[in-house]
Amino acid sequence: MSPTTTKTEPLGAVRERVLATLRQDIIAGRLGPGERLVERELAERFGVSRVPVREAIRALVAEGFVLFESARRTVVRRLTPTDVKELFELREALEVYAAGLAAARVTPESLAELRELLAEAATATTEGDGEAITDINTRFHDRILAMAGNSLLISVMEPVDGRLRWLTRQNEEWPQLLSEHRELYEAIASGDPDRARAHAIGHVRANYRSTVRHLFGTEPDETG
Repeated sequence: MSPTTTKTEPLGAVRERVLATLRQDIIAGRLGPGERLVERELAERFGVSRVPVREAIRALVAEGFVLFESARRTVVRRLTPTDVKELFELREALEVYAAGLAAARVTPESLAELRELLAEAATATTEGDGEAITDINTRFHDRILAMAGNSLLISVMEPVDGRLRWLTRQNEEWPQLLSEHRELYEAIASGDPDRARAHAIGHVRANYRSTVRHLFGTEPDETG
């Protein structure tokens, strides 16, 4: 191959690059609810053909980020109160279980990683950097899942991880979020699974209330 020859990016890699960028744009709010995704415009933006863009959009539909309003109109999904409630019900079931396991299997190394993430979160909170806070908080919960040591639990969370990050971004009560994560850290560090589960329940439910207030301007219905 001559020095001037350029290597063509495989179609699959192009699709994943477009998908990852669009997913992050939605999570960060750069693409808002109801905003239209136009294949031609996106292909021009990324400098690619329409094929990987079309495949990326289909993947976003499957992940629950966008929907086909018609055969020719695709938009970012508007979350409903039912969507939010169902996602938080799932999050509570899985993350509370993970917190208990993490406390039972805690190590000095894993605690050091959580402390480092909390320090990063404190800096991002002081700076008011919402996108960084979302990323760090996601990594914090991912670390707890890893500490739980249950690969099946991780695989169950993976399909909804993106939507949960999207919801987390809706909660802008960042100092309170940081405080809750510090309390959850202390509970896991104690090695007491019951204490860790109790704090995880409180954290998820507080996050649910904050998210509903931000999205819909109401208090959530937590009955049923």
